[in-house]
Amino acid sequence: MTQDRMTSGHRGRGLAFKVVLAGGILALLAALSMAGAGPAYRTELLSLGDAFSMLRYGAYIALGAAGLGLVGLLIAALTRRALPALLGGLVILAGLVLIAVPWMQLQQAHTVPPIHDITTDMQDPPAFEALVDARKAAPNAVDYPGEASARQQREAYPTIQPLVLDAPLPEVLAAVEAEASDAGWEIAAVGDTRVEATATTTWFGFKDDVVIRLTEAPDGVRVDMRSASRLGRSDVGTNAARIRAFLEALEQRLTP
Repeated sequence: MTQDRMTSGHRGRGLAFKVVLAGGILALLAALSMAGAGPAYRTELLSLGDAFSMLRYGAYIALGAAGLGLVGLLIAALTRRALPALLGGLVILAGLVLIAVPWMQLQQAHTVPPIHDITTDMQDPPAFEALVDARKAAPNAVDYPGEASARQQREAYPTIQPLVLDAPLPEVLAAVEAEASDAGWEIAAVGDTRVEATATTTWFGFKDDVVIRLTEAPDGVRVDMRSASRLGRSDVGTNAARIRAFLEALEQRLTP
């Protein structure tokens, strides 16, 4: 009887290890699929639609990995095997973490309006000049979308406002250029009162164009900014976050 129990326990441990190993392999495949979607698009190996499909399939594989991890954990628990139980728990955690990445992106997309052109001045948005040709070659328009987009921006991002700095215009201009450079943006043009640049996202390499306009005012220099995606109906809040972060960093740079 004791020998039979030992044999059964060994078999259970072996089965648990096999199931957990399969889950671990699936988790690795899911990670490779999801991580590779962006670079595959950036290097033009895949179209954007295929890259998103690769990301989605990776999430499905991760879900399967978590399921196998759970099965392995249950088998290990029934056969009282600590190591495969621990490994099963790790596979479950890995699968859930991988699923959380696209899930959080999806949730973020549902909380923001489907717009991609954000500005601090919706009445007279800063216009692109040096980047006109680049934007004409992209799906999204060169000109600001208009009142419909402005209305959605006011509701979603009420804190996106112009920044007024108590400093000479040349000093503000130099700070704007330096901050854009530090942010890793590709500067397209620097004028007497404006800077144009392109920001490229890390993962998929999406390009968003930025124009910053400076205007002398009675109380200092007013900084207006516009950040617009070249591709996609919704930016998932990226452009608003970019403007907010840039203006905060610019104010800190010029604060004694």
